[in-house]
Amino acid sequence: MKSIDRGLFFAFLGLVLFGLVMMSSMSVAGSFEITGKNDFYFWRHFWHIILGIPVFLVALNISYETLRRLSPLLFLISLVFLILVLVLGHNSGTIAKSWLSLGPLSFQPVEVAKIGVIIFLSAVFANGNNRVGALQGGLIPFVVILGVPALLIMAQPDFGSLFILSLIAASIYLVAGANLKHFFGGIFVALLSGIIVVLTNDYIAKRFAIFFNPELDPLGAGFQVKQALIAIGSGGLFGRGFQNSIQKFDYLPEVQSDTIFSAISEEMGFFRMLILIGVYAYIAYRGFFIARHAPDDFTKYLAVGLTTWIVGQSFINIAVNLALLPNTGITLPFLSYGGSSMWGSFAAMGMLLHISTSIKKPKKNRYFL
Repeated sequence: MKSIDRGLFFAFLGLVLFGLVMMSSMSVAGSFEITGKNDFYFWRHFWHIILGIPVFLVALNISYETLRRLSPLLFLISLVFLILVLVLGHNSGTIAKSWLSLGPLSFQPVEVAKIGVIIFLSAVFANGNNRVGALQGGLIPFVVILGVPALLIMAQPDFGSLFILSLIAASIYLVAGANLKHFFGGIFVALLSGIIVVLTNDYIAKRFAIFFNPELDPLGAGFQVKQALIAIGSGGLFGRGFQNSIQKFDYLPEVQSDTIFSAISEEMGFFRMLILIGVYAYIAYRGFFIARHAPDDFTKYLAVGLTTWIVGQSFINIAVNLALLPNTGITLPFLSYGGSSMWGSFAAMGMLLHISTSIKKPKKNRYFL
C-alpha cells in the first residue's frame, strides 16, 4: 500500500485527541449526576475510541474492489438493521426509537445505513451501463436507494440523521452527473415533503417554532438555544480556560454530545474555535481533493460521499449550536460522546484514507480542486 494522505490523517488524529481531552472537562457534570464521579463519560469515550481503532484499521485496509463487490450485501444488511430497530429497538432517552442492542453492544443502525448507502449508490452510479443523467439510470436508482432507508429512518423518527443521509446521497448523485432538472426537481419534492412533515408533526413543528422564537419555550427547548449562545458568547476571544466553563453545569443539555461545541467555545474562545473549524474545513479540502484525483468513478463517488458525511455533519452540528439551524440532535464527529457516531466516523475516515493511497498524481501546477 502506498503512503496515506498524512495531512488528512493528522487532522483526524488531532481531532480525536482534542476531543478526548475536552471530554475530561465537558462531561464532569453529567458523569457526577449518574455515578457520583466526574469521569464516567470520559472513560466511556476513551473506550469508544479504543474500540474504534480496529474499525478504522479494517476500513483502511479493505480494498475498494471488495467494497464494490459487496455493496449490494452491505446495503441489504443496513436495511435489515433499520427494520430490526423498529421491532426490537429502544429510544435511549430520546423520542426516536433508534437504538438496537445486540448482547452488551448497543448502537444506532443509521450509522451502518450511511455506510451502506454511500457504497451501494457509488457502485450503482459507477456502473458503465448506467446513464446517470437519464431517468432510469440516475433519478430512479437514487430515489430507491435513498428512499427505502429514508422511510425506515422516518419511522423511528430520526429526522436529523435523515437530513444527513439525504445530503450525502445528493452529493454523490450530483457529482456522478445528475440531470439538473431531475436534481432540483428532487430538491423541490424533498422541501415540499419536509414542509408537510413539519406541519403534521407536532414535535418537529415545535422545534421550528422555537428556532424562530426561543421565548416560546424558555424553560424547555428554547432554553438550550439560549444557553448555547450564552456559552459561546461567554468564551469571548480567548475563552475562560480549560475546565473553567460554567454553562456545562446544569445549563447546557447533552453537553457531552449535541452541545459540546458551545461548551468548548466557552473554555477555548473565538480564536481557538476558528482553528477547530479550520481543521474540519481542511478535511473537506483534502477529502474532495482525493475525490478529484481518485483512480476511478467508484472511488471518486465514494470519497465525495464520505467527505460530505464527515464535514456536512460537522458544520450542521456547529450551525445548530450557533442557532443558525433548528436542533437536529446530531453529534460533532470525533469530538462528541457516542460510540455509534464515533465508529461510523472512524470507518469513513479509514475508507477515505485508503482511497488516498491510490490517487492519481496531480500536475505540479495544480493546487486547487
